[in-house]
Amino acid sequence: MSKPIYESLPYFYLLVGAISLAASMYLHHWYWPTICFSVGLFCLVAGLVVLLKRRDSREHDRRAKNDHEI
Repeated sequence: MSKPIYESLPYFYLLVGAISLAASMYLHHWYWPTICFSVGLFCLVAGLVVLLKRRDSREHDRRAKNDHEI
């Protein structure tokens, strides 16, 4: 996967999650509010997990590099 797509993936998850949650408030047909709410919540959690995992991994790599130089 190319780097720009890889780097923007968690933000895409967060955007889809926010749009789905907003859509769940305005849709009133069949089970769409429940489906949109579930998809939105899942995407928001997935986006946050990916962001936090990447941040922790980069911080760990930075610390390991600094410890290795000393």
